[in-house]
Amino acid sequence: MEEMSSRESALTAARRLLAFINASPSPFHVVNQCKQSLKQAGFVEVNEKESWTVKPNGRYFMTRNQSTIVAFSIGGRYKPGNGFSIIGSHTDSPCPRLKPVTRKTKDGYLCVGVEYYGGGIWSTWFDRDLTIAGRVVVREEDGGAVKLHSKLVYIEKPIMRIPHMAIHLQREMNEKFNPNRETEMVPVLAMAITEQLNSPSTFDSAPKPKDAQYDNQAQKHHPLLIKLLCDQLQCKAEDVLDFELYVCDTQPGVIGGALDEFIFCPRLDNQFNCFTSMEALINAGNLENDPNVRMITLYDNEEVGSQSAQGAGSSLTEQILRRLATGSENAVAFEESISRSLLVSADQVHGCHPNYAHKHEEDLKPSLNDGLIIKFNGNQRYATTAISAAVLREAGRRCNVRVGDVAVRNDSTCGSTIGPILSAKLGMRTVDTGVPQLSMHSVREMCGVQGVEMATRVYQSFFENMADIDSSIIED
Repeated sequence: MEEMSSRESALTAARRLLAFINASPSPFHVVNQCKQSLKQAGFVEVNEKESWTVKPNGRYFMTRNQSTIVAFSIGGRYKPGNGFSIIGSHTDSPCPRLKPVTRKTKDGYLCVGVEYYGGGIWSTWFDRDLTIAGRVVVREEDGGAVKLHSKLVYIEKPIMRIPHMAIHLQREMNEKFNPNRETEMVPVLAMAITEQLNSPSTFDSAPKPKDAQYDNQAQKHHPLLIKLLCDQLQCKAEDVLDFELYVCDTQPGVIGGALDEFIFCPRLDNQFNCFTSMEALINAGNLENDPNVRMITLYDNEEVGSQSAQGAGSSLTEQILRRLATGSENAVAFEESISRSLLVSADQVHGCHPNYAHKHEEDLKPSLNDGLIIKFNGNQRYATTAISAAVLREAGRRCNVRVGDVAVRNDSTCGSTIGPILSAKLGMRTVDTGVPQLSMHSVREMCGVQGVEMATRVYQSFFENMADIDSSIIED
């Protein structure tokens, strides 16, 4: 009976993750989903353009660029100079993104110009039923005043496809396949003749010469594409000022496997840790007795190096920590707080692949449903140290979840994430961790059902116990 209850609990957590990811086809939607959940849990939004009035036992969040969100709970015993218990993750995933001018016609097909964002396994995007999601900036009139309104959009039906070349015309495909992303991976939107016959436009649809000035932003794109956006946003084509749109797969994430032990889903890297860290922050108890600030930092642009105003490489984190650590009675409160803080850099882990087991370090092969895994790299691709690892292991022990290890082979390359960036920038102790998955950076990825609940429990234990664990550390 206990085993059945545990299984149902894990499945319930996995279904909640899937609902979150299926509603989050872009970083903007990730942040919007987080905002809704945080507000429902009693968190109050603060604006970085304004001064903050925050108090112990208060729960708050702020956003930047609609694609990065930071939420924090202030311990009841917090005072400037005390520590921060932080879990960091990222909201973005590799995918095609629409170019500033997308209007392309190729041999009778209406195509959409895209650029490829991040380091995706791009071959997996062929022959998928694709759509677009993101944000559109719309001009609106409000009592005679012009407003620029950034609105989220998600076309929830297949509208595009990147078709494969038939093997009959490319016999070497199974031996060598390296498509040119600029010319051979352009999504198809419609047939040109069909669009002309069935989609009358309310604005000038004639294509402009390449050196001509556009009368409005909508003319940079096929009228059919603009109509899809305007129909959902209930605006006119000429009021579309700009957009940031991502291509995404329309197939929803699901629980799978013969025994319902897997999750097959897009964007597990890294919406998995956005969701689980947020759940942990919301559900962590005993806030009134915590001397620390508990915080999650979910950044955009990790997949392209984090060097943006909304990325982990920006000054955003330090700015927020300084706001909270500043005290009139202690001029060095911020510096003291950094030494009392610890960052858990939560990003997914490469699980042992059954068909490529030789690619993994022989003694470090994490499996799916194998608990939370700490990442090590002596060349500082990860920022884990013995002490930061020990803190996370103790948090896992206190909630009865296994915390394992992973490192790459000496003859293998190693990825990286926000941990080393923030550790170096802030001088803060950091541990890199995550849950094992397969197919990382594919259009659809795969992890274990049990990992969702396991990660959430360890993260929650970290929030509840970090200050106590830190006080127990002795360094000779």
